[in-house]
Amino acid sequence: MVEPMYAMGKAVRLARMVNPESNKMMAITVDHATSRGIAPMTGIHDIQGAIDKIVAGCPDAMTMTGGIQKRCWGPHVGSGISILHKISNYAPTSPTSDVVFGSVDAAVRMGADAVSLGCITLGDFQNEQFERIGEISEYCDEIGMPLIGHVYPKGESVPKDQRASWENIAYCARSACELGLDVVKTTYTGDPESMAKVISCVPSSFRVVIQGGDTPAGLEGDALLDYYMAMTRDALDAGCGGVTMGRWVWDAEDVTALVIALRRLIHKGYNAKQCMELYKTVKSEKNYKDYEIL
Repeated sequence: MVEPMYAMGKAVRLARMVNPESNKMMAITVDHATSRGIAPMTGIHDIQGAIDKIVAGCPDAMTMTGGIQKRCWGPHVGSGISILHKISNYAPTSPTSDVVFGSVDAAVRMGADAVSLGCITLGDFQNEQFERIGEISEYCDEIGMPLIGHVYPKGESVPKDQRASWENIAYCARSACELGLDVVKTTYTGDPESMAKVISCVPSSFRVVIQGGDTPAGLEGDALLDYYMAMTRDALDAGCGGVTMGRWVWDAEDVTALVIALRRLIHKGYNAKQCMELYKTVKSEKNYKDYEIL
């Protein structure tokens, strides 16, 4: 059977952002400033420098807004790294409602391989966000553009200690699937067993990837990296289809070395110990180009 043209377009673009060997996606995101404020995001104060360091580690994709893409992506056109074009964000003063400020058409014009938007569920603004996502999802289907949702259960009805419960994360993942998205980025539940429950609540063809999220209090340096490396390994073992991470990556002492090491954890099956050992080796030797190809 011949696939509809829009389905072929989605398939081509999705394939670009997924490693063909592992069938996992590794994306690094730099879209935090409008939602969280720029002052605390020291790793992306110099946004061009941050992007350059990330690109040198060769992730599969990067998430950024159109404004940053226009001003900072030029040196990396042709790198083979997919752009996930972010078209919405919440504000520090309104953290439970993502507002759309970009467009699918702009993403197409700028060569993106996917459109990315956010949604805060189980709160006062869920209905209007769902309505807008449904409209965007339908248009993305019409033109063959993949749609990625950053979906978190952080609405007014959810206590802070329930934002990573498997029930609430499963609701986010299933809602994203039912709204027609192709990939959902959401929160890790804390252990592989409960994360596997989340994965069981969506069709096998629907990709669930995890965010890094807020840094646990008291963790820094190698202990912080160990925590996130182990979390990533556990999430992949539970059936997650990859990661879309930001803060802990671009806040690292050597961003490029960390991206290189994380690629091998995600695509080569490294465990957290192997990932840390490689990170330290590359950080010490600065031989980044030796690792451009997996």
